[in-house]
Parts: sequence; structure tokens; C-alpha cells
Amino acid sequence: MIANSSVFDSTQIWLEFSAQQQNQAWENSQCFSLASSRWNAYLNQICLTTVLYLLQEEYAPKAKVWPNNAALPSFGEVVNGTAIVFDDTRFVLIPSEASDRSELRVPQEWVDIPSWVADYYLAVQVNPDDRCVVIWGYATHEQLKKGFYDLSDRTYSLAPNDLISDLNVLWVSRQLAREETTRAEVTSLDILPQAQAENLIQRLGNSAIIEPRLAIPFQLWGALLEHGGTRQQLYYRRMGLNEQQSIIDWLRSGVSGIAQEIGWKRIELQPGFAGARSVELTEGEAILSRQLQIAGQPYELQVFPLRDLEQPTWRFQLQNSATGGVIPGGFKLRLLTEDLQPFEGNEDVATTAQEILYIDVAVAPGEGLVWEIEPFPENYDR
Repeated sequence: MIANSSVFDSTQIWLEFSAQQQNQAWENSQCFSLASSRWNAYLNQICLTTVLYLLQEEYAPKAKVWPNNAALPSFGEVVNGTAIVFDDTRFVLIPSEASDRSELRVPQEWVDIPSWVADYYLAVQVNPDDRCVVIWGYATHEQLKKGFYDLSDRTYSLAPNDLISDLNVLWVSRQLAREETTRAEVTSLDILPQAQAENLIQRLGNSAIIEPRLAIPFQLWGALLEHGGTRQQLYYRRMGLNEQQSIIDWLRSGVSGIAQEIGWKRIELQPGFAGARSVELTEGEAILSRQLQIAGQPYELQVFPLRDLEQPTWRFQLQNSATGGVIPGGFKLRLLTEDLQPFEGNEDVATTAQEILYIDVAVAPGEGLVWEIEPFPENYDR
């Protein structure tokens, strides 16, 4: 609920939230390893729910969480802030309980991890007792990079007089399609070798380490978080969870709860299933399927075993879900090792419009793979 009469008539936006929303936020915040993380997640959930509703109702109906709701715990376990995207614009919401509004303080992860960088960072005061939030200013990524960097807690900060308090400036400039440079350049992070990533997860996965984000150099920490797989593994380890990630396990006993939230499902084949390029699949056999949105079109990524081969071999197959739909020229389906390295035969490219893209790959026991599609699907997280 919007406390002021319109999103456009005040330099500061006051938003109210209900007791039901507050209780739901509290329930959602319990899946974290430490009391401090749970409280931080509680504030972030209130902030996200309230501001996202405002954007969807008043400005951007297609605004959504980035990268997806299922990934939020792996962010909230280690860093403050949540992201929202619509069109080609990304916002990061930075909640705080501070009543003096003395600064906007943004964790370095949201500023210096290349794939996390946003266009705008919103300073949001959360008051659980009065059940309201206040959006009291914002800054661009470029502004933050010119702000004060505090090495002790790895944050960028700006004083209130360095923020833009009137959100009308943002909305009007977008409506008028004015050219605005919002993002500064950031340095790419080196990819971590798999063995090093596993060692860091084992070390930082100990929930007795209260601030894992400060326990190792930022270049290592940022690289660990930017890879969605290692970020999720770190979260599982800190929570003491044994989350199944194996395709074989999913086909045998069903897709895990977290994987279902991301969009994976197990499908038993029906008569007339159209296999790919001379692949024979048996009725009743199971495949894994995930629905994707790419460039405004629906697609499906399928994963299934190929039988009667010497080595355990899997097919990753992409197809357009629309009736009569095809994959446009220029699309790429790619597989990488767990530490994001290419290998022979790891890519299929649509040189012209075609029905499917596919890659067959032999996978050794315990070996992992990362899939990519270009252009990236909406809400893609490695």
C-alpha cells in the first residue's frame, strides 16, 4: 500500500505493508545459518515485497526479482541487498533500519562483481514497528564508484546530499528516453579453479565464520559468488544441507525442491514424443525439462540419457516451445566444466533458423557441467 497519494508527487516515497506481509517475511527469513543473517533477510524481504509491488502497480508491470526467487537465500546468507529487473534496467534495494538516513552504504559485491552491477541503487529505510518503508534516495553505479570506499567492511557509501532524493528524475528521464550513463566500468574477476572453489566452500561453509565475505580477498570472494553453482553450494554448506544436484538422482527419485523452484521438472515420456535427430526414447522413460524465456519467446531445455553407448552420455537439447517456432540464427547452446572451461564439442550454434540445438556429452561419475545459452535467458543464474 502506498502511503503518499502518488509515486510521482513526493521526493520521498512512503510505503506501508500489512501484518500478513510482515509475518510472511519473518517466516521466509528463517532459512539462514545465523540470527544476524535471519534478521537481515527479514528486512530485505519486507523491502523487496513492498517496493516490487509498487513498481509492478505504478510503473513496470513486468518488474521481477533478479536472478530468481529460488536464488535469494544464497545471496541473503552473505550480503545485504536484493535486485529487481525490468526491461534492460536493474535496481538494487539496500534496506537499513537506521532512522537518521546518514548515508547509503552498499556492499562491494553489488558494485564490483560484473554480473551483479545495477543501474540504480535505492536507499530504503525499513521500520518494522510502524510497518512502513521509505525510499529516500538513489544513486547510479557510476556515482557509487566515485563515492567513499571503506576497506574495513568492503562497502561503497554516499552521503545524503550526494543522492538524488526525487525519484521523478529517474522516471522522467526514462520516459523521455534520455541518454544516461548509469554504469561505470568494472574489472572482470578471474574464474576459480574447481579445486580452489571447493576448498573455499569447505572453509567458508563453517557457519562459525560470521562474516565470510571479509575472510578472504575480494577477488576470490567475488569470483566464488558470481558463479551461481558455487554460491549455492556455499549456502547449502553453511546451512548443513545435502541438496541433491545430480541429474541421475533427479531422474530416479524426482527433482529436488530447490531445483523445482528454479524451474526444473521431471517428465515421463508419452506416446508420440518427438526425440531429436534419430534419438529413440522409450515411452515411460523420464527426461528433465526447464522452461525458459529468451528474447521474449518461450523455449524448453531438455536433458535426457542416450542409451546403448559405452559411456554414460547425456543430451542437452534446446527447442522453441511455440507451435511452429524455431531457434533463430545466432543462438548458441554451450556446456562448460564446473570451473567454466570449454572442451571439445561443447557448443552448438544456429547458423540459420533451425528446430533444435543439442550437445551430446559423456559425463564421468561425480563430474559437473554448467549450461549456457546465448542470448541469455531471463533470470539466468549459472
